[in-house]
Amino acid sequence: MSRKGFTLIELLVVVAIVGLLSTIIIVAYGTSRTRARDAKRLSDMKQFGTALELYNNDNNAYPIGTNIHLGSGNSACLNIDGWQAAGCPDAYIGKVPTDPSPQATPYIYNSSSGTTYTIDTTLEAKTNGLSGRIQQTPTGIIPAP
Repeated sequence: MSRKGFTLIELLVVVAIVGLLSTIIIVAYGTSRTRARDAKRLSDMKQFGTALELYNNDNNAYPIGTNIHLGSGNSACLNIDGWQAAGCPDAYIGKVPTDPSPQATPYIYNSSSGTTYTIDTTLEAKTNGLSGRIQQTPTGIIPAP
């Protein structure tokens, strides 16, 4: 006599294996998205640093301003006149990048004297030896105090 089909135990084992594999994939996917957002933040910080050094070379100072939320309002681009609304001519940064997180936490720029500056952001996970709050400064990216 030939038996066709699967027993209930065989089906339960297959469902359990599929569920376990799905869980592993979902967790790995979430981790890779977090790392990708942090990599973009670090890339944005380096882009800010390069643009601000070019600005400093032309103006002998950094743009002055405190608690400027980069990428919005009057800080959508950077040219010889400092932070400007979108579409500024001869821009160092034509479109200021914004934080990639779903909560859209802004990059915050501060320079009260024009001799130095900080741009603050927060990493979601440990990336390149950095974690938590970080700052872009004229000397590079450092942990925020």
